[in-house]
Amino acid sequence: MSYAVFADGSANLPQSMLKGITLLPCEYTLDGVPHTYLGDVDHFDGHAYYEKLRKGASVKTTLLNTQLFLDHFTPVLESGTDVIYVSMSSGISGTWNAARLAAEELMERFPDRFVHIVDSHGCGFGSGLLAVHAAELSEEGLSAREASVTLDEEVPHMCQYFTVDDLNFLKRTGRVSGVTAGIGTILNIKPILYGTADGQIVSCAKVRGRSRSIDAIAEKYRKKFLYGLKQTVCISHGDCIEDALKLEQKVKEITPDVPVVICEHEPFSGSHVGPGMLALFFRGTER
Repeated sequence: MSYAVFADGSANLPQSMLKGITLLPCEYTLDGVPHTYLGDVDHFDGHAYYEKLRKGASVKTTLLNTQLFLDHFTPVLESGTDVIYVSMSSGISGTWNAARLAAEELMERFPDRFVHIVDSHGCGFGSGLLAVHAAELSEEGLSAREASVTLDEEVPHMCQYFTVDDLNFLKRTGRVSGVTAGIGTILNIKPILYGTADGQIVSCAKVRGRSRSIDAIAEKYRKKFLYGLKQTVCISHGDCIEDALKLEQKVKEITPDVPVVICEHEPFSGSHVGPGMLALFFRGTER
């Protein structure tokens, strides 16, 4: 590896995709009880977690602070190795800015070293797949400076489309109004959401019913999938594996030979989208 790659627990990566990547911990409280999520999605009990959310459990997340990045990056830089960290979107968290401040301080202390913070403009696999790419570029021997340019150029092509089962979770985080959430729930309206080029989460379509929402996500995939590029497509879900498998089937109908990874959506950002969230991540022509 020509440089060190960091991500964090919100990257949603299973162990099989973590080669060459160091995950930083995410902190949250569940009904006032503190939890540290280290990113071990393979052993995350998504059913138990999302069942608690269904029953009204309160979750509060904490952004990763500057000191955390200083503590983890400093020993790597002292060893003579550069650093790339792939962050969740600056549009939904202050974590990117905290990492940026750490990078500025560290490059003053280590003028011969390079630290780059990739603003993924996404979360979950939206940042995780970029971290995987960063590790691949390091394995290929690219320098951190060279890889940083490639990764930043890749961000607009990291497509991430998702739907939610309960609009009230988005209401709590200000993504939709209380009136919209109420009407949407009554009419069984399911929004199709995505991460914009500036990292905001917005709705790009609204359909009635869960089945149509899965169809709508698959159609986005059909239109935007970047053919001719070797890649893995990822699906994450908030304790709704049957719907995830339905989406996988539709993806396979469109691109039979493209590998698909399915796993529970991690708890850190999962608290904001709630149980029943279903998301698809892939590299496409554009977001």
